[in-house]
Amino acid sequence: MVNLLELLKKRSQENWLIGYDSQEFYHLVDKIYTNLQTNYSQPLKTLIVNENPITFLAYFLAVSAANFPVFLGNSDWKASEWEQVFNLIKPELILGDNPHPPTPLSLKERGKNAPFNFKIGEIIPHNYIMIPTGGTSGQIKFAIHSWKTLTSSVTAFQQYFELKYLHSFCILPLYHVSGLMQFLRCLFSGGKFALFDYKSLKNDIYPTINPENYFISLVPTQLQFFLANNPQWLAKFKTVLLGGAPASSLLLDFARQHKINLAPTYGMTETASGIAILKPQDFLNGNNSTGQILPKNKLEFTQNSVIKISSGSLFMGYYPIFTKNKYFQTDDLGYFDEQNYLHIIGRNSRKIISGGENISPEEIENEILATGLVQDVCVIGVQDEKWGEIVTAIYVSLLPPTPLNKGELIEEQIKAKIQQKLSKYKLPKKWLQVTEIPRNQQGKLNFKLLKSMLL
Repeated sequence: MVNLLELLKKRSQENWLIGYDSQEFYHLVDKIYTNLQTNYSQPLKTLIVNENPITFLAYFLAVSAANFPVFLGNSDWKASEWEQVFNLIKPELILGDNPHPPTPLSLKERGKNAPFNFKIGEIIPHNYIMIPTGGTSGQIKFAIHSWKTLTSSVTAFQQYFELKYLHSFCILPLYHVSGLMQFLRCLFSGGKFALFDYKSLKNDIYPTINPENYFISLVPTQLQFFLANNPQWLAKFKTVLLGGAPASSLLLDFARQHKINLAPTYGMTETASGIAILKPQDFLNGNNSTGQILPKNKLEFTQNSVIKISSGSLFMGYYPIFTKNKYFQTDDLGYFDEQNYLHIIGRNSRKIISGGENISPEEIENEILATGLVQDVCVIGVQDEKWGEIVTAIYVSLLPPTPLNKGELIEEQIKAKIQQKLSKYKLPKKWLQVTEIPRNQQGKLNFKLLKSMLL
């Protein structure tokens, strides 16, 4: 394992945490680490929940340096989600100042020195990192990672972009792999790390840093915001990584028009972020793939085009089940073109079967977005006795309904434009106009909530 305290002490002499004192940060980590070593003779299952990003990182590094198993928590989880989390992990120690989490069983009841064991009973090192992932089901899971998998992701990224120093401007949550890996790339490569609140940017408050040497990671809804409000600022970044959820071809075209150095990525919590990335020069030249595979990664496809991943950064199962599988079979569908660029064509689980026909929701969504009449759309299948499932479109109109411009009129305009593009069986039979499509912070659709809106 990396000696985190030695690395932080060395880096404390540099001004690498933009907006924060690097020496104070090191001393905070060292203080927390010392307290853990003094008060606990054996590692405890530790949940970190803190709204302050610097404090969150300090807890994370100190707990990891002490070889405690660490679970990263989201301070915005609601009561039902906290219930899921506590039933699953039963934390023995909570670090953070967030008032929402319920109090776990007392350490006396649980045993102050309770060992950390996975279900299979295998004796393994304590220093594992459990990163939350919600998927599309709404059920919270924790992907088991190690410092080996996380540093493998960092070095693969570094080699792919052929850079010694990786500088990152982070506006994504640090409990999520997309934010955490930005920090770790900077920490291990000797780069600079700038934290900024996305809400401040939305309020037109921008930092004074020069973005030219920085990576920034966005989800599609954030990209859409910047293209509408300040594309000139976004265009200054060295690379704009885009992930979390599929982006429409229309959104990619807008980014290209504004000369954004966009780098669409393919990755997930299970792979410690991106394992395929399209380089900005390829994007600006008209390539709409998700790029080529990073070093230390390998992709294969089943007969049904489902993606299987082998990677040095591959997770080791969902807590508490520890696995050592060589490959991880995703639910994503894709293929390589002749130049070995990866194309993602949808998710196997989103497939709609209506009247015996297999239908891709993404294809219909792209055509609806291309009409220019909606700002967001989601197509799902709804159970139906006659058809099995009926194609249903939930959308946010660019023109809010008024007495002169009713929702029905907008739908008729959309239908008129897409009926020449799609086969009849693909045309939505049901429409619902909403003010917002429910998504999580990474831009992924909340299918449970979407289906409840149709009841």
